Amino acid sequence: MARPRSTFLIRLYRLGTWLAPPFVRLLLARRLKRGKEDPARLRERYGHASAPRPKGPLVWLHGASVGEMLAVLPLMDRLRARGFNVLLTSGTLTSAKLAASRLPPDIVHQFVPLDSPLFLRRFLKHWRPDLVLLVESELWPNILIEVNARRVPLVLVNARMSPRSFASWQRISTSVKALLGRVDLCLAQGPDDGERLTQLGAPRVAVTGNLKFDSPPPPVDLAAFDTLRAASAGREVLVAASTHPGEEEIVIEAHKRLAKERPNLLTIIAPRHPERGLSVIALASEAGCPAVLRSDGYLPDRGTSIYVADTIGELGLFYRLGPVALLGGSLVRKGGQNPIEPIKLDTAILHGPHVTNFSDLYGALDASRGAAPVTDARSLAATAFTLLAERAVRQRMIEAGKTTVASFGGALERTLAAIDPYLVQIRLERH
Repeated sequence: MARPRSTFLIRLYRLGTWLAPPFVRLLLARRLKRGKEDPARLRERYGHASAPRPKGPLVWLHGASVGEMLAVLPLMDRLRARGFNVLLTSGTLTSAKLAASRLPPDIVHQFVPLDSPLFLRRFLKHWRPDLVLLVESELWPNILIEVNARRVPLVLVNARMSPRSFASWQRISTSVKALLGRVDLCLAQGPDDGERLTQLGAPRVAVTGNLKFDSPPPPVDLAAFDTLRAASAGREVLVAASTHPGEEEIVIEAHKRLAKERPNLLTIIAPRHPERGLSVIALASEAGCPAVLRSDGYLPDRGTSIYVADTIGELGLFYRLGPVALLGGSLVRKGGQNPIEPIKLDTAILHGPHVTNFSDLYGALDASRGAAPVTDARSLAATAFTLLAERAVRQRMIEAGKTTVASFGGALERTLAAIDPYLVQIRLERH
């Protein structure tokens, strides 16, 4: 495809990132101190590969973090079944740890290089991908430019464009149009995402749906589940998943209200960023709620009120244990977390008012009574009380949620159909 001309802003960005490598060491050193980089794999951030390139056709998928990785797991399986090697990149420690536990050994995981032409050229020279799939909203200028310069097809899959991001991108619309012109195809999650991408200048857009609806429920370590279930036997369990600062206080206050009526209540708080576990313990202690930290090896005993689950990749365990869950990022302005996994694990869903990341889904769930909105500690406690106390009410919500989620499915097949011409072409060129 033709290479769109770069704007002044893009050329300025390119110049800045060409000159950036001497300062990258300082940036990564700071991230190392904050526990945001893996010291053993730091060279990957400079584009140095830590694994050989497998022989044969290779598809490079890139997703920023855990959510994007989980969304494309079934897609990667289907690509492997068709004989394609898969390289998966991401940018967070959490996603790397999840990759180590969830990916089959023939899928290679690397940390994505920082967006410098030098690092990306080094990366692309080694991996030589035949097709690049960028997941959701990963529009890094140098990735787009360097991949396009090599005439490698590039597709945005599961693409989304929130109103907030759209407004930001519109301020530099000419540059965004030049970047999106380097994308062969945008596969949007929904009609609104597709319309925004089209308005920003994406030349080819198709709405294929959200791959997360076709993802399987997260696995569980059965031994760990049995151990935790035995430790919490005879207790009612409320889960607060992927919470952010400002939400734990609300959950703890709701726990105190609920515990007056349900004295055997155990509340599990799983902070979105596990490194915040100690701060959640401090909040619980200040509120007079005995709390223990899972990463310290503790299990909840009869005296534990708050169990802080500061671990990675275990949400499937907690959803299986607790019949009711509040999904975080929704009581504060973070856009809300994905409700699909807990619904598939027979969990009744509560959420706050800030769910712009999944507005269509939450709207449908609320309309079908497959989820319930709450706004503060009082409403959280009252709604959770009803769901914990009345099994029939809870079960109706779970069934309505599952029916709603099922109605959104089919994105995997539509995505595969859309990228199939590229896969066929790769096969033809290699033979």
